[in-house]
Amino acid sequence: MCNNARGQHANIDMKYILFLSLPLYLLDLVTKTCVLWNIKPEQPRAVIPGFFDLVHITNTGAAFGSFKNNNNFFVMLSILALLFVVILLLRRNTPPDKWRDVSLGLLLAGVLGNLTDRLLYGHVIDFLLFDLHIPYAHPWPAFNVADSCICVAVLCFIIHSFRSNKRPVAPAPSL
Repeated sequence: MCNNARGQHANIDMKYILFLSLPLYLLDLVTKTCVLWNIKPEQPRAVIPGFFDLVHITNTGAAFGSFKNNNNFFVMLSILALLFVVILLLRRNTPPDKWRDVSLGLLLAGVLGNLTDRLLYGHVIDFLLFDLHIPYAHPWPAFNVADSCICVAVLCFIIHSFRSNKRPVAPAPSL
């Protein structure tokens, strides 16, 4: 009976993760398709002039355009990341850990979104461009929905690690 309850728990968590991941993955695909159809690389569209533009930028590298022209390397890295996420998803924790599950769901959506771009187009499509008018963020490098999912997943993992490392402090020995 305990194994059955654990199996039901795993199915509920997997449904929750897919409920989070699938819509974000689809949002990433739809927004990038809209960019491909409607925005030419040399014609950004100002949404909030001087602060936020929609652009069409191709990225063959990693975050902030670093490590350019390494698409094949990042395809392999993405596949390894997906395997890592799947292994973590299959390894269930008791009691359930929402921070972990949200992190994995966001990571799954983000990695799949950028991997899909790399496989279909040979690069990632970035389209959100903010200019924060501060040093090192003038403008902030363009990004996409998948990138946002990955960044929020990392933040959730950090929060999760601090929360799971909290241990009760043992009382000091009395003299």
